[in-house]
Parts: sequence; structure tokens; C-alpha cells
Amino acid sequence: MPSPVPDGHVRGALLPIGGAMDLQRRRLILLRFFELAGGSNARIVVIPTASELPDGGREYLEVFGKLGVASVELLPVRERINANDPAATEIIAQATGIFMTGGNQLKLTAVLGGTPVATAIRRANARGVPVAGTSAGASAMSAHMIAYGAKGLVPRYGMVQFGPGLGLTNRVVLDQHFGARHRLGRLIAAVSFNPYLIGLGLDENTAAEIDDDHLMQVIGEGSVTVVDGAGITYSNIHQLKVGQKEAIVGVKLHVLTHGWSYDLIKREVIPPVVMPALPVAPSLEQPAADPEI
Repeated sequence: MPSPVPDGHVRGALLPIGGAMDLQRRRLILLRFFELAGGSNARIVVIPTASELPDGGREYLEVFGKLGVASVELLPVRERINANDPAATEIIAQATGIFMTGGNQLKLTAVLGGTPVATAIRRANARGVPVAGTSAGASAMSAHMIAYGAKGLVPRYGMVQFGPGLGLTNRVVLDQHFGARHRLGRLIAAVSFNPYLIGLGLDENTAAEIDDDHLMQVIGEGSVTVVDGAGITYSNIHQLKVGQKEAIVGVKLHVLTHGWSYDLIKREVIPPVVMPALPVAPSLEQPAADPEI
């Protein structure tokens, strides 16, 4: 569960990113996190726990350093013993922005879950510190986390497996690399398990900024697919065997691009006041991407 907001504070933004984030060209998402964290006064902590690479996360030290932040530090939390170190929680307490890398979301939650570091992240966000996560770092933000699953456009029983996430939000379930890895079916299946949850499918180099009023705005070159199950009138998910296709009636889908918003409380789409020019990657070249999957 998210930590309660202390008196006089406003909860910080969440910035889940669908992976393959542009780090060198337009950098729309990166620059937005830089702004949220305090710009040139930002003190950013990078959490590489999800990464399987021994030097995972170090590329972000250079990236944020070039932006001109006041400080950027790699939190040395690779094992649970590190996540119980008071020095690690003190580093988080001093941060104005927290960034979680990609990798394996199950590793991230297995190491951090139930530790002082996880508590410190939630408390920092409740005090107003923005938290961003790319790929696995995005999936782990929600209380109900997609731990792993199968690709496909049609929901089937058993194609998605949940695990407890870090609990920065309990309103949504997040999936990443969404379009590139054909994950619509598993997100619909996830929402049908409990239609209170709103599914957010994040394309690569695309983020869903969620503010303290539970307003989600899309940033980036792809789209965010919103799966709203509140209107479901029928689902047979509880009657199926593994691999069988799900019948589901009344699920609502929205595909939102840069500048569009969605109210997570009212479950309503909000178009931009002025239709933005859609960002397009440079022709014939792929944007420089983060190395995590």
C-alpha cells in the first residue's frame, strides 16, 4: 500500500516507463523526470536492483550527470542484506528523485520487498519525491505486479502470473514493452481477475505520468493502452483451465498518445487542450535506448 501523505505535503508523481527509453535524442521522458526531480537542484538516486548486469545502472550516472543535476548516486542494493542497511535508507531520504532500472521485476521485489529500503521509497514518494521506473522498474511500482506471463492478443487463463509489487500505487496494474511484445491479452486477463484495477500497457519509449490527483498523462513516442474493466458484465476466467481462451464482455480499451490524459478515479479520457505534435523517432535511425529489457 502507498504510504500516507504527511500533513503539508503532496504525493510525488509516479513515472512508469515502458522500456527502451531514449537517452540521447529528444529525451522527452528523461527531461520530464529531470524537471520533476528538481532540475539542476535534483539529487537523484538510481536503484539498479532489477538488473542482472554487474554494472547495471551505471549508464544513468552519466546520463543524469550530463543533464546537470546537483548529484546522482547509484544505490548499492543487490541483495536483501543491502536493503536493510541504514546507510541505504539515508541515501533515499536525501533524494529528490528516485529512478529504478529495468531487468527482472521479480528480482527487484524479492530483494526489496519488506525491507527498510522499500519503506523508504514509499515514504519518500508520499513526501513529494517523484519515482520513475523503466521496464521491470515500472512493473514493480504497483501493489499488484505482473511477475511474468505469455504474449498474445487474446486473453487466456494462465497467461499472466501476479506477484506483490512495491505498492507505490494500488489503482493500476502495469505492463511494459507492451506493443512490441504483444501483451494485450495478458493485461486484459490481469484486469479480469479484479476489475477494480485499471490496466496500463506502456509501449517502449513511452511513460505514464501519474500525479497526486490520480491523473495519468502520456509522454513519449508510443502509446499507453488503458484497460478499464469496471463495465465488465461477464467473464468466465474463474471457470477455465490453463491455456483456454477467456470470454469477456464489456471491457473498455483506450489507446492514448503523447499529451492525452486519463482520470484514474473517474475512469475518463481527457484530450489535450491543444493537440500536440506527435513525437516521431528520427527516420532510418532508432533512438538510443537503455540496455535493460
